[in-house]
Amino acid sequence: MIIDIASWILLLAGGALGIVGGIGIHGFPDFYSRLHAAGITDTLCAMLILLGLGLQAGWSIAAFKLALIFVFLFFTSPTASHALANAALHSGLKPRLDSDEREAGS
Repeated sequence: MIIDIASWILLLAGGALGIVGGIGIHGFPDFYSRLHAAGITDTLCAMLILLGLGLQAGWSIAAFKLALIFVFLFFTSPTASHALANAALHSGLKPRLDSDEREAGS
């Protein structure tokens, strides 16, 4: 019973973080800040969902497979974000360095 509640809390938190992160990246001004936000929410969202699924699976081969997926995503998601940022920089996309309008007004 406690494990089911904890599992559903993790699953719902992961799903909510994925949705909020997907909506939230639209508020950032440039590609690099959006990529940073998406990479962080993607990794944390996947971690929460996989932990919740692992609690549902119990001690089984499915839980072991979910742990392997987690390890794979834990290393590949930040690496993919870095590769995208590096490719964008090499293709000529410069980071936004000017001040935001909100900072100029204060």
